[in-house]
Amino acid sequence: MANASGYVLDFERPLVELEKKLAALRALSASGAVEVSSELASLEKKAKKLAVEIFGSLTRWQVVQLSRHPSRPFFLDYVQHLFTDFVELCGDRHFADDRSIVGGFARFDGRPVLVLGHQKGRNTKESMERNFGMPRPEGYRKARRLMELAERFGKPILTFVDTMGAYPGMDAEERGQAEAIAVNLEVMSRLRVPIISTVIGEGGSGGALAIGVGNRVLMLENSIYSVITPEGCASILFRDAAQAPRAADALKLTAKDLSALKVLDEVVPEPLGGAHRDPAKTAEALGKALRKHLTQLADLSPEALVKDRYEKFRAFGVFSGR
Repeated sequence: MANASGYVLDFERPLVELEKKLAALRALSASGAVEVSSELASLEKKAKKLAVEIFGSLTRWQVVQLSRHPSRPFFLDYVQHLFTDFVELCGDRHFADDRSIVGGFARFDGRPVLVLGHQKGRNTKESMERNFGMPRPEGYRKARRLMELAERFGKPILTFVDTMGAYPGMDAEERGQAEAIAVNLEVMSRLRVPIISTVIGEGGSGGALAIGVGNRVLMLENSIYSVITPEGCASILFRDAAQAPRAADALKLTAKDLSALKVLDEVVPEPLGGAHRDPAKTAEALGKALRKHLTQLADLSPEALVKDRYEKFRAFGVFSGR
């Protein structure tokens, strides 16, 4: 199923053009004016083969592009697909409400949970309202307030990461951006309820990690998680942002890479071609994964949950004798 926005990445263009021809043939076949069943079957077979060829061997830079696709499902899309009775809670009780982070209580399979995530916009107006998914300090302080509220009522926390990074503007620095992120890391490390964090698009630097300290860390198949964007890395290391594809290879930022490094607990599969081609199917796969990990964590005591989270992050990294 093609995406609805009409936005096409260069490497997926041959498939999209073929699918347009398929759609025209199907319409012709449905009208009964011409017999095209054999041509239709041949073209469908060709399209399926082409999709496997294109998306079965993506480069890291192509995965970066998919993770940023404007039609890719955002946090609130998953809320709509997976949760019921969602009630948004706003404000950090200090400065303002940051619309780039959305959170509130909802029901997952009838069970009350806190859902919290970065939210991007579909158009210029929405992107401005959501600050392009880049939170300021008040966004992270709102997240902390809601997570502590969830702990108070003994409710699991499900976070959804999708940001290029925390907003780097002067106003954010003046209000304590680094401190807000650091406090979130400390608070999440000691919360006595289950936490599952899922990277659904971009996972950029501390802006992502600020809501990413979970007992379980999941990633959608075509998402990325990195200390810096490939463009930022290329600008620093190679003095040229155009070297982003080279930087992406060096950063090893895909779900496949991070799974091999044992940073993840599960890679959630996406439909062939990316989540934007079938959001409902993607949500179904994510819901299945969340259900499984929530069930596993349900038997752990509050003390065991804190210990489990500590040991998980303590085990990251490889030490060399050199």
